[in-house]
Amino acid sequence: MNRILCYRLQTLLAACIVLLSNGASAADPSSVTLESIKARKAIVIGYLKDAYPMSFIGQDGQPTGYSLDLCRAIAVEVGKAVGLDPIKIQYVPVTLEGRFDTVASGAVDIECGTSTMTLARMRKVDFTYTTFLDGGSLLVKKGSAIAGIPALVDETVAVIPGTTSATSLRAALAKSYVNAKVVEVKTHEEGISALEAGKVTAYASDRVLLIGLLVKSSNPELFAIAPEQFSYEPYAFAVRRNDAGFRLVANTALARLYRSADVMAIFNRWFGSLGAPTPVLIGMYLMNATPE
Repeated sequence: MNRILCYRLQTLLAACIVLLSNGASAADPSSVTLESIKARKAIVIGYLKDAYPMSFIGQDGQPTGYSLDLCRAIAVEVGKAVGLDPIKIQYVPVTLEGRFDTVASGAVDIECGTSTMTLARMRKVDFTYTTFLDGGSLLVKKGSAIAGIPALVDETVAVIPGTTSATSLRAALAKSYVNAKVVEVKTHEEGISALEAGKVTAYASDRVLLIGLLVKSSNPELFAIAPEQFSYEPYAFAVRRNDAGFRLVANTALARLYRSADVMAIFNRWFGSLGAPTPVLIGMYLMNATPE
């Protein structure tokens, strides 16, 4: 009888060990992205070529910008996680239309541009902590009476299709019962050119990108940004869905930046000429400064 009881206890103990082992694996999920990075000995970063000052090609021909600076900090943290110090970085240009497909397919490990985190997009990709807060606005000609959406009655406004700016613009027009013609353009440059040529009355995009367009424009004195902000755009970096391990490493890097003065150095590098960060942006940094 004692032998039978002992055997049953041994069997139960073995079963518990298996269950605990399985539980430990579930609590510490493997990361397809980290495994891919370790195998290729490099992290692949997707970026936009013309989204100044967030993600663009610098004068030296290399990708640069606010988003790229944050992603390089993530790359360092990833290197430590997979035992690659220093880690190699491969940059792959992405488009506004195909950026999330490149992440979902594994063509890039992380997309570092100007992507707004939305619930609809989470059906295809996951997102890191928020990296910037922005909103949709209108670029108009200097001296224009257009201060916002209500003034677009019977006017024409250009926007890039497939962006959150396009969705928010149409929603704002409908909400305000404004009948305006929406003209689709392929790039920011095409939008500002249409505005300069008088083909449209306004160009709609994220406010920070409109500021970037003015900074790079050969004739910035010809334009102004309408004071109204018609949408809320929380930027974040797109990563592969259901890869908690990689997302944790990325968020760890961002949280450490937000807890230190390093993030202010990055902000000042790209936006210092425009003044200090808004209280809302400071609040975003603090809310995502998760402790270790």
